[in-house]
Amino acid sequence: MFSVIFPGQGSQIVGMGKEFYTKFDLVKNLFKEADEVLNLPLSKIILEGPDEKLNLTTNTQPAIYLISFAIFNLVKKEFNIDLDKAKYFAGHSLGEYSALSSAGYLNFSDTIKLLRIRGDAMQNSVPKGKGGMIAVLGTTVETIEKILLENQKSFFVEIANDNSLGQIVLSGLIEDLEKLSKVLKKNNIKNIRLPVSAPFHCKLMNKATEIMKKEIENVNFIDSNNKLISNVTATEILDKEELKKLLVDQIENRVRWRESIINMVNKGVNQFIEIGPGKVLSGLIKRINKDVKINTINDENDIKDLKI
Repeated sequence: MFSVIFPGQGSQIVGMGKEFYTKFDLVKNLFKEADEVLNLPLSKIILEGPDEKLNLTTNTQPAIYLISFAIFNLVKKEFNIDLDKAKYFAGHSLGEYSALSSAGYLNFSDTIKLLRIRGDAMQNSVPKGKGGMIAVLGTTVETIEKILLENQKSFFVEIANDNSLGQIVLSGLIEDLEKLSKVLKKNNIKNIRLPVSAPFHCKLMNKATEIMKKEIENVNFIDSNNKLISNVTATEILDKEELKKLLVDQIENRVRWRESIINMVNKGVNQFIEIGPGKVLSGLIKRINKDVKINTINDENDIKDLKI
């Protein structure tokens, strides 16, 4: 039993998907459609860069989705591998949009437009240089929650991503993150400042929440029998109304990736297929469960080697 999973921000690299773009019209046509829908040379940014442009959140989010959705459809339509047999679809943060679109809940043009708006809203929710994120390594969520609770009068920081055993990401204002960093060092807990320009998945994203609430309400979600796992709850999404609500909630809430993987495994999933640029999620899953099979799809040979 397998699940299809899609990566989030941080997996992007200039030139991603180039092999597929060069060889398959299906991919080329989706790139062309993306450029037309967004009225933006997204294809050029993906294929040629520069890094600074691709790494702008407002470009990164639609770019990663475009690659993920293109590969998913290539596997299904050109190689006749039925990915709709998946027990679950899931994605990390923006990857949740790749999951719900690939699972048939939202069409391509609506999804890519939403992600362009989402990226812009999240980028501009906090003034540049005011907020950030740190990765904390080698400790548990419970330990971090205890530290945050004990120091809540000194600083306000939230857990943004519970990624895997021993990898947690936190968000907050720079000054608060610096105070937290000192406390972590005193406790011999390693932490690294991440090269991001905004504090994602925390209450500082409330402006982005308001924008996305209106946008999501106006989008036409489609009925589908494929099952999605939510970042917010780490459990199965029950219907379209819940899906809309959780997509809004996701902006300020913790990405429960570790719990999502554990819950899928407990429901019988023993294979994960990561579709999109890079191998970030595969690396996280190896730290959560060493017994499951993991496939990453980054080139044609990966597709030819895929067995489900």
